[in-house]
Amino acid sequence: MIENCYWTRLAPSPIVKNMATSLTIDDSSVDFLHELGTRMASADALHEVLARVVDFASALVKCDSCLIYVLEEQELLLRASRNPHPDVVDRLRLRVGEGITGWVAEHREPVAVSKNASQDPRFQFFHELPEDTYEAFMSVPLMSRGRVVGVINVQHRRPHIYNQKEIKLISTVGFLVGAEIEMARLETENTHLSQKLATRKIVERAKGILQRDLSIDEEQAYLALQRQSRQTRKSMHEVAEAVVVTDELRRSSRTN
Repeated sequence: MIENCYWTRLAPSPIVKNMATSLTIDDSSVDFLHELGTRMASADALHEVLARVVDFASALVKCDSCLIYVLEEQELLLRASRNPHPDVVDRLRLRVGEGITGWVAEHREPVAVSKNASQDPRFQFFHELPEDTYEAFMSVPLMSRGRVVGVINVQHRRPHIYNQKEIKLISTVGFLVGAEIEMARLETENTHLSQKLATRKIVERAKGILQRDLSIDEEQAYLALQRQSRQTRKSMHEVAEAVVVTDELRRSSRTN
């Protein structure tokens, strides 16, 4: 351990189990948890939910910074921040295992560093984030069904010892938000699958039209669509749709 650097590894499992008996939650915390549940039930946009979580965590811990990373394609993408970071939100990515945040995602364990956070052996500096110069750092995994889906970080400019109430509430919020993130991920996957299926169907129709009109085989028809897509810088779906629409207009004009 580095001298003068205090950090605590916190097992996540007792947090929820002991919460009912060891924690008294004030009215504002109850109000927030109720509001968060309501937003999740009403299917608010994920960015709106994360922004509300950032506001709550910042007020709860009275921190100088709060960041939320979401796990996407095996990388942690910064999705929400208390401090305005238009240049890095939705752009800054970390690998799992990279820095304290990546360590938390990899090991699925919260970490609290009360001072000299930059001296922690797991710390990694990112020039885009002024928060990396802050003294205290708490990082908590966002979990859903035993799977890490993101990480929430709170930071202080000055040394700060994170008490058990702060740690337990942030961890509990992490479980709630983790479920919301997982649902958003599944919805996104379903949308992508639907789009791929729609594209496949329209491309198949377009290939059939080209095969009939140009007397070419299926592979040549596909290559013709692909070539047109590159030349016009349009998607295969757009090119195929144009072929189908043109054919339908032509057929319609013949019948009139």
